[in-house]
Amino acid sequence: MPTHNTEFSLRKIAVAAFGPSLLFGIGEGAIYPIIALTARELGASVALSGFIVALIGIGSLLNNIPAALFTARYGERRAMVGAALLSLVGLLLCLLAPHAAVLALGVLLIGMSNSVFLLARQTYLTEAVPIGMRARALSTLGGVTRIGLFAGPFLGAGVMHFAGLSGGYMVALVAVAAAGALAFSIPDFEHKPVTDASGAKPAGPKPNLRNIARSHARTYLTLGLGCVCVMAIRSCRQVVIPLWAAHIGVDATTTAVVYGLMGAIDMLLFYPAGKVMDKKGRLWVALPSMIIMGSMLFIMPFTTSLSAFIIVSMLLGFGNGIGSGLIMTIGADASPAEGRRQFLGLWRLLSDIGGSTGPLLLSGVTAMVSLGAGVAMVGGLGFAAAWVFWRWLPRPVH
Repeated sequence: MPTHNTEFSLRKIAVAAFGPSLLFGIGEGAIYPIIALTARELGASVALSGFIVALIGIGSLLNNIPAALFTARYGERRAMVGAALLSLVGLLLCLLAPHAAVLALGVLLIGMSNSVFLLARQTYLTEAVPIGMRARALSTLGGVTRIGLFAGPFLGAGVMHFAGLSGGYMVALVAVAAAGALAFSIPDFEHKPVTDASGAKPAGPKPNLRNIARSHARTYLTLGLGCVCVMAIRSCRQVVIPLWAAHIGVDATTTAVVYGLMGAIDMLLFYPAGKVMDKKGRLWVALPSMIIMGSMLFIMPFTTSLSAFIIVSMLLGFGNGIGSGLIMTIGADASPAEGRRQFLGLWRLLSDIGGSTGPLLLSGVTAMVSLGAGVAMVGGLGFAAAWVFWRWLPRPVH
């Protein structure tokens, strides 16, 4: 891996690179806790309310490919402005929804816009940042998004104290509008044309999803499979904590505190994790992250006291935190210069498939065997991901 360019500074591009994602994360964070409550107020059942919340992830999953095509055609700046407008429409539908179906449509639109923001910023940083600082840049992107998701509920709660549930949507409307305005104000990144050794553009058809998927099938079936496992274990982590806390009799308030502390540990580690990946290589983060998370989930079914539960949860947050930006960095490293947006769109599709199927696997094993067995099964995914990375993740070449 080449050494980093000391003349390049992330601070110079911080606003353009991270500002829209931070603001959009605040908007999403502000509405996450209240979507289910709004659905219940509109007469939805508990099951339907849960499904409406899941539509954010489903919307992102469904829109990864269209987002890649749209971004490739119109550029990152226009794509983000369009995504902000789409999200504003979704938020207005949520705020003014007369019944649950309208709320569901609004949540789906917000999820679809999320995929555009993430893809646009990942593509921008992959091309704008020297490879020797790529992991730090993408880890920071993941970190600021998590900061937004963490801060959003608190900002929403402050406004909801005066305006009720609609206050959360008001905060989201302001944050997303600011993200769109910021995206509109920043210049488009000038992508350098791909040329051969003589300086001429390579002959052949322009890349499309089909030939990108075919030419990079080995990467998708190896490293891509590892990333599916990573996203599955990450999404299950958010479900396991409250379920196991209830299983051992921890009250809701204490569970929320533990969950918040775990998130705080998670957020504090994104930049050190990126620096290690840049200096030592991606494997130095990928293996510890997955082994720690897998081990903690294996141990979780044996925790019966509050102290043991807290320790395991904090270590689980540590394992997830040191893996901040890992999936985006591996995808960026594997992406071709020509057809990068299409490649990363497919890469994000795999990631979202992992994030969506993980909780389903947990639910299935829990229903058939037990919660402890389901949690242990999720832990096994961590070790599976670690093996995939050990086998196929390229070692750095200094």
